[in-house]
Amino acid sequence: MMAAAARRGRLGREGRASLCSFLLGASIAALPLLLGSSPALLAGPGLRGRLALALHVAGVNAALLLLYPRPLYKIAVRACFLGFAFGCGLLLSAGRSAWRHFGWYMCSLSLFHYSEYLVTAINNPRSLSLDSFLLNHSFEYNLAALSSWVEFTLEKLFFPELKQITWLSTVGLLMVIFGDCLRKAAMLTAGSNFNHIVQNEKSDTHTLVTSGVYGWFRHPSYVGWFYWSIGTQVLLCNPICVVGYALASWRFFRERIEEEEITLIHFFGEEYLEYKRKVPSGLPFIKGVKLEL
Repeated sequence: MMAAAARRGRLGREGRASLCSFLLGASIAALPLLLGSSPALLAGPGLRGRLALALHVAGVNAALLLLYPRPLYKIAVRACFLGFAFGCGLLLSAGRSAWRHFGWYMCSLSLFHYSEYLVTAINNPRSLSLDSFLLNHSFEYNLAALSSWVEFTLEKLFFPELKQITWLSTVGLLMVIFGDCLRKAAMLTAGSNFNHIVQNEKSDTHTLVTSGVYGWFRHPSYVGWFYWSIGTQVLLCNPICVVGYALASWRFFRERIEEEEITLIHFFGEEYLEYKRKVPSGLPFIKGVKLEL
């Protein structure tokens, strides 16, 4: 009992450290208020804004080094980086520049990755690790993100009017909010049954979750991620990446769902098969693993 309590306390400390660090990084959004200037000052050519930005970043990093020992610092610096990106996104969003919609995107991307860690810390602390941020998800994921930034920048240079379709970016933002909320609802509903890695062995506490959002879709976390990822590109008005993300995400989740369902059938047998017959996967044209009769 004492060991279990100590374990929960340690993991709680990691979650609190990440939250404090995220908010500390996001405090960059308040810098223009402290300087009595507009948000554009930090991104402008003036020396004052750049100096204030550099001092803020250095001060925050020094605070993290003083506050946290090395194991917690690794968590804190990642959470702080995501908070910093979120704060910068807020500054861009508050301005009237052509980068406003990219600010929405920065907020969406950073909040998605940080909330993956935070919800895991709340929900399933035993599986919590630095990988829970999903910052190193895969080479393909990082390449996709880089491709979207390149497309946005090039199209902004050569077709600037394409990046000013506010109604389309708003649709993308709504897709992002819906997708991320659905994914987090799935994580919270599944509780300790949720893991970022497909499990090959059934634990004593592993149960089949069919309530809540799992009554709507068999794989609500994948459905949420699917529409979140496409929504980010609609938000950026990236026509090439919209198509590329849709095809790549669909293929990834089709293979992931088939792999996962083989394991779930092995774990739960007829109980899962009955659930599979009643509830759709939630993703278009993906029915899951096909069983040979």
